[in-house]
Amino acid sequence: MGLDNRYRAFMDPQLQVPPTGTGALDGLSFAVKDVFAVAGHSSSAGNPDWLRTHGPSLRHAAAVEKLLRHGAELRGAAHTDELMYSVGGENAHYGTPVNPNGPGRIPGGSSSGSAVAVASGAVDAALGTDTGGSIRVPAAYCGVFGFRPTHGAVEMDGVIPLAPSFDTVGWLARTPELLLRIGRTLLPEPAEAEGRTGAADPTFWPDRIILPAEAWALAEPSAAAALRLAAGRLMQTAGPAAVSGIRPAAEEIAVTTGGLAAWMEIFRELQGYEIWQTHGEWISAEQPVFGPDIAARFRWAASLPESGQAAARTARAAIAGHIRSLLGPSGCLALPTVPGPAPLLGGDAGQLERNRSGALSLCCIAGLTGLPQVTLPVEGPEGLPVGLSVIAGPGKDLDLLAWAVSLPALCPF
Repeated sequence: MGLDNRYRAFMDPQLQVPPTGTGALDGLSFAVKDVFAVAGHSSSAGNPDWLRTHGPSLRHAAAVEKLLRHGAELRGAAHTDELMYSVGGENAHYGTPVNPNGPGRIPGGSSSGSAVAVASGAVDAALGTDTGGSIRVPAAYCGVFGFRPTHGAVEMDGVIPLAPSFDTVGWLARTPELLLRIGRTLLPEPAEAEGRTGAADPTFWPDRIILPAEAWALAEPSAAAALRLAAGRLMQTAGPAAVSGIRPAAEEIAVTTGGLAAWMEIFRELQGYEIWQTHGEWISAEQPVFGPDIAARFRWAASLPESGQAAARTARAAIAGHIRSLLGPSGCLALPTVPGPAPLLGGDAGQLERNRSGALSLCCIAGLTGLPQVTLPVEGPEGLPVGLSVIAGPGKDLDLLAWAVSLPALCPF
């Protein structure tokens, strides 16, 4: 029996794969973004020409196989923006999934269907990918929890790539407990993770919370108040405070010298060049039809010269070193996930582009540094969801997820 697809979350609501084992995920249902290999299923990557030129997969993606082996049931292949090159959630060919918690507003992308499937209750959790914000943005817009892990911590085997040095497998759920259960299945054991020497323990982490001033300046005024209130509650219940009553050091400081817009441009140039290296040959050979905005991005990516890459890579390394040094062994960043609630469907093109630029600026920190980030749903203006994010040091994924479980509920979604 197929899934209820009234929110148009699914490309294939009939896709169903039973568990292959039992374990920590017994009884869990999950969807996959339509970029994950599922044996016998042809992934669309959100584009009819991709679907036409690629046959069914012979085996499951590594992440899918792990969830099935630990007792979860796969239910449905979820919509994605075309070749994952968008954070809006609109698709010129297959339509736009309906945001259950933001009527008349975009769901965010590119893991649009994954977020809607979770927010609507069609499944318990969903796998997606995140290169420039594709888990974090739709999670914030749809009012669910989302997680982007440390880059390279979860295998990308069997997942259609976009920009490999930024690509991650991420996941979404309606509770932080479920994020953590999935994390314990997909992530390496703590001793194997970079910078980790023991089991995840939120009691003694973090000891310092940094609010990046540039990120908070990007929050829309109507959303900033709700997000700052949520950040305050977060600081009151951070690890050490839960045991000793001693709050971690918290400070709002500038973390960049040129602003987040400059970091975002470094991200875009590196990402765009990688995207064309990944998909340019197929695009040139097959001449696929893209929606206007996606087509424009691919034309821009094709124009990027290799000569600019060395300087951008050097800048990226410097940014990563700077942020990791700032965090130290037990610090974190707390910031808005997106500037404000999801924009209206069919809204002003200029406003949509400004919102996209703001979201990418906020999301580029984790992308450039390869650090793990969790986004927590917060009730924003007019009862609409927004997101509060926390970024941790490398390999602190399980600490971050365990801490999220210990926090008080921040919203009613």
